[in-house]
Amino acid sequence: MSIDPRVALQSLVTALEEHLAASASRRREDDPAVEAAYLAIADAFEAYEEALYDAFGEVTPLEIYEESDEDGDEDGGYASDLVEAEVEH
Repeated sequence: MSIDPRVALQSLVTALEEHLAASASRRREDDPAVEAAYLAIADAFEAYEEALYDAFGEVTPLEIYEESDEDGDEDGGYASDLVEAEVEH
């Protein structure tokens, strides 16, 4: 059973707001609160995308991707998991 897309959208908006708050109050470069908020965005986005597809057969023009270790981020931290917005033309 899928959740209502509106509920999933509100969860995504909340995750974005929490990431902003965590970023604004960052205490150090690798602040765990920022990392947790970052990962929460990815989780909330995936839930929204699934709910949107289940309800309406639609997707967003956004994509979550993982950068390869070639870029020097070998720890697999949140910096290697990026959310990319692709605008369809």
